[in-house]
Amino acid sequence: MTEPYAVPVPRGYRVGVWEVREPIATGAFGSVYAGRRTGDDTPELPRTAALKFLPTGTGTPRQLAHLRELIEREVGLHRRLRRPRLIRMYETLVVDDPARPALDGATVLVLERAEGSLSALLAVSPRPDAGSALLAQICEGLAQLHRAGWVHGDLKPANVLLMADGSARLADFNMAAELEGTHAYTPAFSTPDYTPPELLWSEIGERGRRIRPSADVWAFGVLAHLVLTDSFPLSGATPTARRDAAAAYARGTDELRLSPELPEAWREIVRDCLARTHGARITTEALLRRVETAAGTGRSPRLPRLLPRRRHRQAVIASAAAATAAVAALGYGISTWAAGDGTPDAKATAAYGASELRTDQGVPAQYRRLIVDAAHACGKPAVTPPLIAAILKSESNFDPDLSDPANQEFGIARWTPGVLRWWMRDDGIPASATPAPPLTPSVSIPAVGRYLCYIEPRLKAELPGDKRVLVAAAYQSSYGKVNKAGGIPPQLGAFCSRVAHFLQEYAPPGRK
Repeated sequence: MTEPYAVPVPRGYRVGVWEVREPIATGAFGSVYAGRRTGDDTPELPRTAALKFLPTGTGTPRQLAHLRELIEREVGLHRRLRRPRLIRMYETLVVDDPARPALDGATVLVLERAEGSLSALLAVSPRPDAGSALLAQICEGLAQLHRAGWVHGDLKPANVLLMADGSARLADFNMAAELEGTHAYTPAFSTPDYTPPELLWSEIGERGRRIRPSADVWAFGVLAHLVLTDSFPLSGATPTARRDAAAAYARGTDELRLSPELPEAWREIVRDCLARTHGARITTEALLRRVETAAGTGRSPRLPRLLPRRRHRQAVIASAAAATAAVAALGYGISTWAAGDGTPDAKATAAYGASELRTDQGVPAQYRRLIVDAAHACGKPAVTPPLIAAILKSESNFDPDLSDPANQEFGIARWTPGVLRWWMRDDGIPASATPAPPLTPSVSIPAVGRYLCYIEPRLKAELPGDKRVLVAAAYQSSYGKVNKAGGIPPQLGAFCSRVAHFLQEYAPPGRK
């Protein structure tokens, strides 16, 4: 395990009848491991499962209250609903191990283990041949939820899991909520690309945000367009740009621009899912009937095997992304990709982003994907993978365990927790609680990309020098100080010289 897991659990650790095997994924506050059942006295349980560890026994009071709410939502839905298109929970456990403070009191969800996730499948096979059949199964799962009086609240590719037989399951129910009449109430978290316009800036009350089943219908329309065309239905190179496009569309100042590659049978379905107002959107039952017709079947068919065998790299990536999409339940993406034995897939990792970031100059392999993806999420010319890597090198020498309590700076990017709170989410909304150290790279590095993206357009155009180095100077101080100094402030000269040096080292030939 090359990156610290939020909940470190050693291989071979026992909880209930389960033995922890290889790590699968981690986020800011929770971690997922493969589990193997020990003994033969519980035949009603499967031999393997996904063990989702959530540290409910440690942390700040606000953090614990938030985690408990998320856990209660997911456990509550699992206990009350058993449907063929929903991932199954077998049991919940609480760790009782005072000798291990990091584990003691943790809640463990024992979940059905998947072969992969839709997001991982799309990463290696955009526009899969079985896309229509897959969408029919996803829609069937939504209909099962809505009939039972629940809203999912966070439908997206990472929360659609693919089983060994190729069938699909909906997962990750921390945002799910039971309807009270026409509405439910969910935490104020969402993935912007799949959030309807009326919720992007909705008022947040004491019980959270009001949500309707039509929010899931909107998310399904976005997901269907992505699966069938490998593109989003609202224009923009970044989630922020697409969020702005959704707002303009809702105001009537912009139109949907559906891809010409969207099959005709699906065009009106997607359009009806993405109606400007919630009241104009198609109902879930009507949607299911039309989706089944478009997929060419009265019932959602079992998918053919969509994933290669586990020994292939694609299956390794898909298995790591999926497990139970458990970390996304905490509001943070999965960032660590582990092979079946718990080690990184070195060949795949070394190749990732190699045309933009040199893989032979000391950038740790386990952070390359995070660095490249953080730059791509911005889209500003000056915010590049080499710049992010150079800043991390200059700040901490890529040390994920850096701790400087005197200056309140921690982790690979030397974040101050109170500042990180404003940049750790991709929807522009500050986290509900200030993160507590240790600050993992999976949270810290994407936040660097977001902060640099905020800084870049606020620097004066006439400032002399390399725009990337000026952005780094503003990261160390502020864009206001750099603008006032007319360039790099004198006290930042040594830091900026280091950044400039590593920019040259990390940029591939032809991209200096």
